[in-house]
Amino acid sequence: MPDRRTILVVAFLAVQAGAIYWAAAGEHVPTPPDLTKLAPQFGGWVQVRQEPIDAGTRSQLGADRLLSRSYFHVPAGPFANLFVAWFGSQRDGTRQPHSPKVCLPGNGWIPEVAGEVRIDTAAGAITVNRYVISNRGARAIVLYWYQTPRRVIASEWGAKFWLAADALRDKRTDTAIVRVAVAIPPGQDALATAAAEAFARQIYPLLRATFPR
Repeated sequence: MPDRRTILVVAFLAVQAGAIYWAAAGEHVPTPPDLTKLAPQFGGWVQVRQEPIDAGTRSQLGADRLLSRSYFHVPAGPFANLFVAWFGSQRDGTRQPHSPKVCLPGNGWIPEVAGEVRIDTAAGAITVNRYVISNRGARAIVLYWYQTPRRVIASEWGAKFWLAADALRDKRTDTAIVRVAVAIPPGQDALATAAAEAFARQIYPLLRATFPR
């Protein structure tokens, strides 16, 4: 028989799905943000590449807006990759952010360290996920979070809870997943982590101003 935890998870998901569907019957789907207008230069970071996203990946992710960019911190590095997937509506339950906890291992990246970190920004403090990952000798720092009009959420379960709560309050279910990745040179874990956090500190207020409010 299913254990109590499994029963509670299934019950929570059922209640969440019902609440979202009922609350969003008159859903206001906002105008999608123009992510191409996100600043190409800020706080010493300069865009060096707009990463192409192929049609197959776009179809698999199902997002309404996607962005993948690489930035360089002048004058001597490092590089940071920014990935954003924005979803205008999650009412039908078929189009939702894909958790890096699943996607990264699926692409061969092995988590070495997993936790959360608080970052103070000009738009307020946020708590985000922090991963150290490796793949065939390459290592990277990954920060990611779920961003809605009202809040930033690190936890996948927290994101599901607030999705239902905000749907009831605002008649909206739009959200984005934001991921920042910085490669770790040998023996420079602390420097790479500091760079990723500095990038997140700068980009969060810009994304907050770009996403519909």
